[in-house]
Amino acid sequence: MTLFSEFFFAAIITFFAMWLIMPIFLLCIRLLGLYAVVNEGTCKVYILFGKVVGILNEPGLQILPFKIGLSAFLVNWLGSVKTLDMRLDQQYLRSNPVNSEEGAPMGVGIWYEMYISEPVSYLFKNADPRGSLAANVSNAVVRSLSNMPLDDMLVNRHFMSRTVREEVSPRSNEWGYKLGSIYIRKVHFRDIGMNRQIEAKVVNRLRQVTSAIKQDGVNQVNIIASTAERQAAIEFGKAGAIRPKIVGDALQKISQDPVVENAVFEILETQKILEGQGKLTLVPPNSDFLNQLFTARKID
Repeated sequence: MTLFSEFFFAAIITFFAMWLIMPIFLLCIRLLGLYAVVNEGTCKVYILFGKVVGILNEPGLQILPFKIGLSAFLVNWLGSVKTLDMRLDQQYLRSNPVNSEEGAPMGVGIWYEMYISEPVSYLFKNADPRGSLAANVSNAVVRSLSNMPLDDMLVNRHFMSRTVREEVSPRSNEWGYKLGSIYIRKVHFRDIGMNRQIEAKVVNRLRQVTSAIKQDGVNQVNIIASTAERQAAIEFGKAGAIRPKIVGDALQKISQDPVVENAVFEILETQKILEGQGKLTLVPPNSDFLNQLFTARKID
């Protein structure tokens, strides 16, 4: 029981030491300026009495007295610490107004990358370096890309991107910003009426192409049908020309045997009588009076 109590009290003391006392102790010595923690992709700028006394841009645990001297014990109380994000950032400026050489009102969308290269210049040389950089890029787009031929503006985007970057980079370096890649992502017409006219022309052209394809299909079908009808007419004509010869040959063979000939003609005659619309009345022989009655009835 004594060993268990000792283990239990030791565990409680260790818990409070690790989760309460140690963090409070580290906070106190950090406020005193003994050390600082710099996260990955960030930079700490220490300012004391309006003067930059140190810049920490290496990630990890930093011993402040070794970096900025005795100012480390005062900067957290009498000065200030600025934490800057040094990671690569991106921005997209949509529909910057530009006129082509032909006078067409165009809109240019530009995407660019930037990151902080000089922390001191970023903090003190411009109150809003990000906004100033965006305005500078927009103005450079208007100045550099105005009065370009419309074909070049719609096709040659690599040259346009490089032109804007060469104009913006020197000014951005003065403000502590390093300009990365610049890319013209979209070039479009700003005039709604012009867009509708282009859409109407495209729709009309598509209709013309569609109607031409349909008409070509109808023509092909007509050609195939007429060819088939012509070939059928030729074959029927050949059959009609051969039929009398076939019938004549058959009758010639039949006429060689009188019995067969008489039987065939009797069958044909009977078939014609059956197919006809006339009525046949059978009267017994030697019935002249009955014949007269039937004849008188037909006359009435």
